[in-house]
Amino acid sequence: MSPAPLAVTLGDPAGIGPEIITAAWRSRTPGQRAFVVYGDAASLSGAGAPVVRVDSPGRAESVFAQALPVIDMPLPRPVRPGTPDILAAPAVAGWIASATEACLSGEACALVTAPIAKAVLKAGGFRHPGHTEFIGDLTAAAPWDGARGPVMMLAAADLRVTLATIHLPHSAVSAALTPEGLLRTARVTAQSLVRDFGIARPRLAMAGLNPHAGEAGEIGTEEITRIGPAVQRLRAEGLDIEGPLPADSLFAPEIRQRFDAVVCMYHDQALIPIKMLDFWGGVNLTLGLPVVRTSPDHGTAFDIAGKGLARPDSFIAALRMASEIADRRAL
Repeated sequence: MSPAPLAVTLGDPAGIGPEIITAAWRSRTPGQRAFVVYGDAASLSGAGAPVVRVDSPGRAESVFAQALPVIDMPLPRPVRPGTPDILAAPAVAGWIASATEACLSGEACALVTAPIAKAVLKAGGFRHPGHTEFIGDLTAAAPWDGARGPVMMLAAADLRVTLATIHLPHSAVSAALTPEGLLRTARVTAQSLVRDFGIARPRLAMAGLNPHAGEAGEIGTEEITRIGPAVQRLRAEGLDIEGPLPADSLFAPEIRQRFDAVVCMYHDQALIPIKMLDFWGGVNLTLGLPVVRTSPDHGTAFDIAGKGLARPDSFIAALRMASEIADRRAL
């Protein structure tokens, strides 16, 4: 019996999703786990790969060596590379929902999502901040043993970071850093390091919010009133965690090697060091859910879509990591 394939979603069809997916298929290696794409087959054919329409994920393995298997869910009208279309938004959301359902049913072993454009989706009626929250809602009713996400992790080279807040303006971050949210993010992170990465006793750091981690209250009090108490409670639960630590020095090689993951307070605090360290190899993961989900750590790149310039490195890394985690969860 063939192993369950990865379920891949096309992302915004006007972005580089079709290109990086087809490039990843062309870069396939012997013995690599097959993947099946949920999306518009015509968009993938236009990106230069032989396409075979299949009616279920179970058919992917038999055609993967010769062609890219696609569960064809057509767009209402063709989309030009680099020109996003809000009329495509319901189809894009439908691809994600169908692929997630395949993972929940066991037809697919993990979900790998190509980039979406949040503004385009919202203009088309999408009501979620992004992939992470949408997949969290889609899987909310499914059973899960452990701390519940969704929590966003970025992984690259020797660094993993998770986010206590995600897509928020800076003016809203402080109010969003609740004790419950900090505790949940750290618990989900530790649980995933054990379950998904095979680290028996994870070592965590929690970053501060303010410069110098607040300088003992001189440059902000969040470290004293919320972040520090959360760290103390987590230690009392048995987690190996340090913090709050100043973010300006936390990511230096000599310091980050002490930790298996860093819990960050806001988006750029986490993503800037990841992208500086390994821009092309970073992977976005969603933790704490009953499905495995990864994604490349970049956006739709409308400005280069269709020009043959898109690199598939991060998407290929996302495929590899999804397959590895799915295998580890199956043990």
